[in-house]
Amino acid sequence: MIAKVWKKVLLFVLIIACLFNVINKLVHKASMEQEVKASAEYIQEQQNK
Repeated sequence: MIAKVWKKVLLFVLIIACLFNVINKLVHKASMEQEVKASAEYIQEQQNK
């Protein structure tokens, strides 16, 4: 009986943690424009050396 309750509680915690992880990644995702600019700057620095 207690095992079933703990199983449900842990499953609920796991689902909440996964949702939090996905939402956090979506919110803090860098834009494609920023990624391209950073890559271009890096390549220019490497070519200047």
